[in-house]
Amino acid sequence: MVGRDAGADADGERRTFTVDELAARAGVSVRTVRFYSTRGLLPPPELGPRRVGRYGFAHVSRLALIEELQRQGMTLAAIERYVAGLPAGLSAHDLAIHRALVASWAPGKAERATRGELERRAGRTLSDDDIERLTAMGALTGASDAPGEFLVDAGLLRLGVELLDVPIATETILAARAVLLEHTTAAAHELTRLFRDEVWEPYRERGEDTDDRAAALRSLSEPLRPLVIQALVTAFQRSLTAELRDLAGGTDAPLAP
Repeated sequence: MVGRDAGADADGERRTFTVDELAARAGVSVRTVRFYSTRGLLPPPELGPRRVGRYGFAHVSRLALIEELQRQGMTLAAIERYVAGLPAGLSAHDLAIHRALVASWAPGKAERATRGELERRAGRTLSDDDIERLTAMGALTGASDAPGEFLVDAGLLRLGVELLDVPIATETILAARAVLLEHTTAAAHELTRLFRDEVWEPYRERGEDTDDRAAALRSLSEPLRPLVIQALVTAFQRSLTAELRDLAGGTDAPLAP
């Protein structure tokens, strides 16, 4: 996906955030940001004037990924293993791809927000066209019981706000999302079938009671889940890079999905 620099604002200037601005944009508390930093889940900020930490868009995307992994039910230890396995120097776009693929495993939980709260979460003023586009992406819907409020998918909102500045038609974005959901759903189905036939069946055939089988399933699936997600993301990135290189006629110019 080629657009403006993910670390730049509308004028092309590199944008950074204080810890308060970062927390507001990511929809978490400052305390959460500091906690993730102490656990090594967030890289340290750059030091600006008066040694004030400044964070970039990659920090925003990394926070979105961590929060999405939590929504998928991963424990902190599993998230730490997942993040530790990420390649060094991932850009905000790379991290957004990871989060988008993780989010496709299950729908997000809707949260209520006013127009002002939406703009605070987005870190920008949202025009009526922006609201319409975010609604088309499935990031939000109008609350039928409270005019002026929205039901927001927090994960999709972050991704949708990034896509607002990408010069691609809404119809194309929606079509791409449909393709992604279709194929990740198919991959999840086949991987679940393999897990059921090759891993789970031996446990079931031993005749353990329901509680024991449920505990065994949890113990088996938890370490596999982040590994499967990582494998899907890596395969997707490599395939997409190859496709874009072919589309560009084999050029060696950098290609940014």
